[in-house]
Amino acid sequence: MAEFVHKAHAHDSSHKHVSGEAIYIDDLPEPRGLLHLYMAQSPVAHANITAMNLDPVREYPGVVAVLSATDVPGVNDVSPSAGDDPLFAEAKVEYMGQSLFVVAAESLEIARRAAKLAEISYEELDNIVTIAQAREIDADIDAAQIMQRGDSAAALEGADHRETGHFAIGGQDHFYLEGHICLVTPMEDGDVHIFSSTQHPSEVQHLVAHVLGVPSNAVTVELRRMGGGFGGKETQPALFAAAAALVVIKTGRAAKLCLDRDDDMIMTGKRHDFEIDYDVGFDDLGRITAIEFMLSSRCGYSLDLSLPVNDRAMFHADNCYYLENVTIHSRRFKTHTVSNTAFRGFGGPQGMIAIERVMDVIALRLGMDALAVRKINLYGKSTRNITPYYQTVTDNVAPEIIAELEQKTHYQRRRGEIRAFNKTSPYLKKGIALTPVKFGISFTLTHLNQAGALIHIYADGSVHLNHGGTEMGQGLFTKVAQVVAQEFQIDLDRVKISSTRTDKIPNTSATAASSGSDLNGMAALNAAKILKNRLIKFAAEQHDCKPENIIFRDNMVYVGNKQISFADLANQAYMNRISLSANGFYKTPKIHYDRKNHKGRPFYYFAYGAAVSEVLVDTLTGENRVLRVDILHDTGKSLNPAVDIGQIEGGFIQGMGWLTTEELVYSDRGQLMTHAPSTYKIPTCGDRPEIFNVELWDRGHNTEPAIHRSKAVGEPPLMLGISVFSAICDAVSSVGDYKINPRINAPATPEEILRSVADMQSNVK
Repeated sequence: MAEFVHKAHAHDSSHKHVSGEAIYIDDLPEPRGLLHLYMAQSPVAHANITAMNLDPVREYPGVVAVLSATDVPGVNDVSPSAGDDPLFAEAKVEYMGQSLFVVAAESLEIARRAAKLAEISYEELDNIVTIAQAREIDADIDAAQIMQRGDSAAALEGADHRETGHFAIGGQDHFYLEGHICLVTPMEDGDVHIFSSTQHPSEVQHLVAHVLGVPSNAVTVELRRMGGGFGGKETQPALFAAAAALVVIKTGRAAKLCLDRDDDMIMTGKRHDFEIDYDVGFDDLGRITAIEFMLSSRCGYSLDLSLPVNDRAMFHADNCYYLENVTIHSRRFKTHTVSNTAFRGFGGPQGMIAIERVMDVIALRLGMDALAVRKINLYGKSTRNITPYYQTVTDNVAPEIIAELEQKTHYQRRRGEIRAFNKTSPYLKKGIALTPVKFGISFTLTHLNQAGALIHIYADGSVHLNHGGTEMGQGLFTKVAQVVAQEFQIDLDRVKISSTRTDKIPNTSATAASSGSDLNGMAALNAAKILKNRLIKFAAEQHDCKPENIIFRDNMVYVGNKQISFADLANQAYMNRISLSANGFYKTPKIHYDRKNHKGRPFYYFAYGAAVSEVLVDTLTGENRVLRVDILHDTGKSLNPAVDIGQIEGGFIQGMGWLTTEELVYSDRGQLMTHAPSTYKIPTCGDRPEIFNVELWDRGHNTEPAIHRSKAVGEPPLMLGISVFSAICDAVSSVGDYKINPRINAPATPEEILRSVADMQSNVK
């Protein structure tokens, strides 16, 4: 039998990506009479709008329409759930860059020029920009949460050793290659068709309908591919799609809204920045006996997805470690900055780096290797295996992965060599760290764990595949097509992958939470099995054969001692009026969660991995380089090893960028100062480790019956980048002869490293 899964296949669009033939929304032919849109933005962060005169904008030559909150026929809201994200500001603005009105003109340049003519008066109000400012006045945007197991307060009092600390973690811009864009065309009966660069077509559909005051069936959203998403296109696209759809309804003409890089960075949400406070008790071996965390985050002006993002930070504050007595506090603060949103890892990285920083601090306090501290605190197999939210960890492979990676990379030998190097090198310092990852797979909001798929078999035996997932470069479409080809035993190129459309698959969940392949792959498998069983029943009746004696293999169907091509069987079924179309559906089993008490099983399974990173730091300039990275990652029985390795490489680099170079800077007025490549540095090819070894763990096997026993790979590798941050801390700690905890905030920019080095040197003296 031919194997189409568990094998390397090229991404279905890879050749188009490199040749420029891949069609994105801005490549689509522009309809006749297309209007170009520009969204005017608030120049202040927090103010009452006392007057707004848009007549000068409307009168500018080439302007066709100017629409604001008063023109919304439905509800002026594009929030995912809380009702606090207006399409256009009405009486008040709450962040610099908030949308005020949209200009529709014959060209984008005309729309931009005209927007500047608006006469708007503001009564400026006090700004809250930082977490510290918000904390001072208790500006919570959501109720504080506590996750607790055991008695951390009593255990801390009785601990052999105790350390407290505080550090900050910056946000991160998604910096997808394709910015936010939508193209909307009018249809019959007042309906609209929307091409939107979105991870969540159904949400765009529902919110646009909400704004227009029409049912969801009047709005169709379509997408073939995105030029990157990373979570930034989960909730945010609705703002732009709704504005464009409103223009179409008001003018009867097609409209396109395409943000440039500056506007995109100013108007759209980021990864939540956090401040972490910890109080940890531990014994002489480095084993944690008690710990308390306070996780504080900047959410921005509206709730967006801050509730589940912060919840997931709490879920992952344990990472791979058993915490017997633990209390995790979480506060979510409102600020007058853009509303922060989903980002690859979805709060998990912020929680995970908290416990990894604690591991480094314990090691320094006891004079131990940080890896030894990590290993002694790992979850066990049959004991010490209950998480802070009371889920039993039944699939723990972290100890095996860590041991194998430690041995393969000669970690202990290299650590000794690095210590020797640092003793003789006064200014250049090396560091090394091995950090693991345990990441829960599933949406923590249970009802989102569902997916649908649609498969047609045509009379010539070719197959048309559609599902609710979206392709953003991660290879989802290729993987799901492999699943279908495997079930039918037909060549992969016989499976046509089609655009995601809300009129084909309704009520879909976002392609997020690393669940794209798990959910959509299983839904497609369900549809394929329905059709396959239908064909088997037909073949058995036609050829007087028992169904169990019918085998699909290598583009053929073996019916007893007869051999029929898959194409011929499909044609015979069509001629005999057998339906060759089927809908598939899947919902993740076993998961449940009581958020009120923070107890349950929010995750179907865990994905694991580990990375060893070696860095070089110049203590005179703060500059640093990642010299070598070795990664061993568990993808279960990988559906596509080539795609998965690519995801691991990219995820690691993105995580490394978050913790080293990508710094978001806001002024006291709430203005984002880093809103272009000139001021915001993502990793480039020159930042790639000189030695970069990525390997899939060959013993990987999902203990749950996920799609072909594979494991999700989208988000977990990002957190392997924490090893770089820990390695930098290790290098800087050598300045104090490994006796002083270096106080380093993330990202560890050259300026931050220099500040920490100076602090270390003053303490040494």
